Amino acid sequence: MNEKRIIQVEEKVPVKMLIPLSIQHMFAMFGASVLVPFIFGINPAIVLFMNGLGTLLFIAITKGKAPAYLGSSFAFLAPAGIVISQWGYEYALGGFVVVGFLGCVLAGIIYKFGSDWIDVVLPPAAMGPVVALIGLELAGTAADNAGLRAEVIAPENMIVFLVTLLVAVFGSVLFKGFLSVIPILIAIIAGYVAALCCGVVDFSAVAAAPVFAMPNFTFPKFKWEAIVIILPVILVIASEHIGHQIVTSKIVERDLLKDPGLHRSLFADNFSTMISGFIGSVPTTTYGENIGVMAMTKVYSVYVIGGAAVLSIICSFIGKMTTLISTIPGPVIGGISFLLYGMIGASGIRVLVDAQVDYSKSRNQAMTAIVFVTGLSGISVQIGSIQLTGMVLACVVGMLMGLTFFVLDKLNLTNDRD
Repeated sequence: MNEKRIIQVEEKVPVKMLIPLSIQHMFAMFGASVLVPFIFGINPAIVLFMNGLGTLLFIAITKGKAPAYLGSSFAFLAPAGIVISQWGYEYALGGFVVVGFLGCVLAGIIYKFGSDWIDVVLPPAAMGPVVALIGLELAGTAADNAGLRAEVIAPENMIVFLVTLLVAVFGSVLFKGFLSVIPILIAIIAGYVAALCCGVVDFSAVAAAPVFAMPNFTFPKFKWEAIVIILPVILVIASEHIGHQIVTSKIVERDLLKDPGLHRSLFADNFSTMISGFIGSVPTTTYGENIGVMAMTKVYSVYVIGGAAVLSIICSFIGKMTTLISTIPGPVIGGISFLLYGMIGASGIRVLVDAQVDYSKSRNQAMTAIVFVTGLSGISVQIGSIQLTGMVLACVVGMLMGLTFFVLDKLNLTNDRD
């Protein structure tokens, strides 16, 4: 393999490369993905099973043209928490099914009317900062995982964090040959070894875990009140999906909104969420961590993503393996996240550069400024039980500004039209 050669979306890789590249993707998503079932109080094995199955469905539905790994969605945490506290997890599952179904309907509408409207409602001056915010708003999460925002920073956490981050950064620059495409995996291993040396890894849970265990399948129940509470999340996940597809398009240098089409990827994303609700798992979404891995390694192959999905399914049936992976300490996850989230932020800046956004125009200055401040300020808008904040709120604001300027152009009221 040539050094830093791009491995394209449809390109197959030898098994000796496929396995470590797939493990790298699985480790990248694991920390965040298993956090959601822990919050909901369910066994993460069913989530690992659905993450793998959902990813394979996504690859099949998008005809192998859109590399994406589906992990647990955080967008449902607040409303699902309300439903679980009042009626139980089964009724939250019913809400997941309905939201996924309506997301599939939305994909059908986009198939009918196309996706050109995105260029109108989210021009590059707004889309660039929205994409950047996907990574930047998670910066605090990375710091929390690493233990860097605690009142007293534990020295062992700092050591593990720095080992992980520095190996990832310098590995991406100094490693050659095949090692140059697995710096994330090597950094995770190095960080884990550092954690072992610092005594911050606890193996007691691994010893108690069964060798093999069947994922705990649960079936949904439907209640109108529960569905209404969860339903508004469709706005959040649609905005998130569009942002992820645009940033992935920039990374792989293909317009995924056109081929395989936004309708296919949105349908696949929501179909996976609907199936998740039917079997007892949490909703899925394309994962920023894995987008960051692709941006850093230049390995875009869906075969690698598919390999990670198969590994996730296998792990869901092996209790000790799942538990062992979950012993990866927060500082390791934090060190990797520092880099991966930053790569997504850099991709947003690339949107602005590639589109050659003209900042001599007042509208472009205003859209970029307002979107960034909205996303980073911490402000929120409450719609029923749904709280819009961060990237999602910024996306909505950017869309409203884009539509407003479009209407003003049509009325010949603006002074900076092309």
